[in-house]
Amino acid sequence: MRSAGAALLLLGFGIAGCERKIESAGPRYGSTPSAAVEAGYSFAIHPLYNPEKLMRAYQPLVDFLNSVIEGPRLRLEASRDYASYEGKYRERKPELLLPNPWETLQALKSGYRVIAMAGDPGDFRGLIIVRKDGGVEDPQDLKGKAVSYPSRTALAACVMPQYFLHVRGIDILGDIENRYVGSQESSIMNVFLKLTAAGATWPPPWRAFVKDHPGEAEQMRIAWETESLVNNSVMIRADLPFETGERLRAALIGLHETERGRSILAGMETSRFLAASDDDYDAVRAYIECFERDVRKVESE
Repeated sequence: MRSAGAALLLLGFGIAGCERKIESAGPRYGSTPSAAVEAGYSFAIHPLYNPEKLMRAYQPLVDFLNSVIEGPRLRLEASRDYASYEGKYRERKPELLLPNPWETLQALKSGYRVIAMAGDPGDFRGLIIVRKDGGVEDPQDLKGKAVSYPSRTALAACVMPQYFLHVRGIDILGDIENRYVGSQESSIMNVFLKLTAAGATWPPPWRAFVKDHPGEAEQMRIAWETESLVNNSVMIRADLPFETGERLRAALIGLHETERGRSILAGMETSRFLAASDDDYDAVRAYIECFERDVRKVESE
């Protein structure tokens, strides 16, 4: 039976879809923008963290962009989960996005364009986390056990780890139980609490978890890492002025050159922004084609 302390940790990380209520000063979820949001541009970040933590990590970036770029004010927008976030760009609601590479391909279809890459490509890789005392040494040890992921559409934290296991002889839909638990932290905490034998995430959330929860992290280890791919993108809706996108691109790719910028990047667990375009995500399209041919459809099993 879990201790009271473990149960509180479980609730704090939003396991099984539970969300902590956010005070009014934090990011807002709603599907219908408020009057304040309508007056400016919404910058919707995909669910890297729970909304409160996402606010702490990304509000400094939004504040910086508002201080150096003239025009409509930017407002950070969080989402409850991956499905909620993906619904927003399909309806073309936010003006700006920071999606994962798979979501980038979908947003291209909805009328957005890429202006930057959010992080070095080498940092975009899947991590499979296990407990040190869990007895998992080989992928075959996962047969008959449960594995946690943030979402079935999380590229680095689900699709790439599942493909990694597939190549190593695991029947993803037959040999293991796949649990899509809603967030990066939940995926990791499922492992800590022994609810799953392994959990998938990717480097920025894992680094943040190690900093914030060193005691829990010490009881786990990275069992395997996948290959890397292109990193998350920054996108702007195609109906916005071209010059707006160019100003945002210049501000983002120069961020690492100043002390303030490096501090902002450190808070996001991101090394820098790189100039990028739609074409840079063609490699993701090819990867997804192989995954869907060999393993499963990304959006459904």
